[in-house]
Amino acid sequence: MGPWQGPWPDDPRYDGTLLAEGDRRNVVDRYRYWTVEAIVADLDTRRHDFHVAIENWQHDFNIGTIVRSANAFLAAEVHIVGNRRWNRRGAMVTDRYQHVRHHATAEELAAYLHSLAEPVRLLGIDNLPGSAHLETMTMPRRVCFLFGQEGPGLSDGARAVVDGTFSIAQFGSTRSINASAAAAIAMHSWIRAYADLSGEDAWRG
Repeated sequence: MGPWQGPWPDDPRYDGTLLAEGDRRNVVDRYRYWTVEAIVADLDTRRHDFHVAIENWQHDFNIGTIVRSANAFLAAEVHIVGNRRWNRRGAMVTDRYQHVRHHATAEELAAYLHSLAEPVRLLGIDNLPGSAHLETMTMPRRVCFLFGQEGPGLSDGARAVVDGTFSIAQFGSTRSINASAAAAIAMHSWIRAYADLSGEDAWRG
């Protein structure tokens, strides 16, 4: 959107530079011309009870896309396990609006989630023997979905600390689906189970 037309709004949530120069960010119309801080503060009043985490041992390109999906579904936090640096290209700048926390190990992530005032269950997503089926399991309301690297899946350290694992049903010839696609499926399964879709906040773009 171009520069603001007419008298400027008397509201501290608006960014003077954006009002003057226009707002070309990838945000819904409600947040046009708002500061990043104001957007984050508003999102924080409505964040959902699920978290998403991904192991980052090989500078995985999926991480940015997972952050973008987490922002779309309004995750409480995104957790990066392993290397602190991650490829942000796929996030399309949505990491500015999403709380992203780093943990050196999966054990550290599990300890953090379990220590919260309302503990969060850590569920690994991998097609391991004995995994529950996402399609039929009872989804915990307070949950963190943990994904491994593309290819090898969850590390041994992650498998040792998760509270359980589940898999996503597949019917074709491929051994696995893309990690960012799997993350989106898991997050949307939580949305189907718990999100309030009755109000104006259930945006469609």
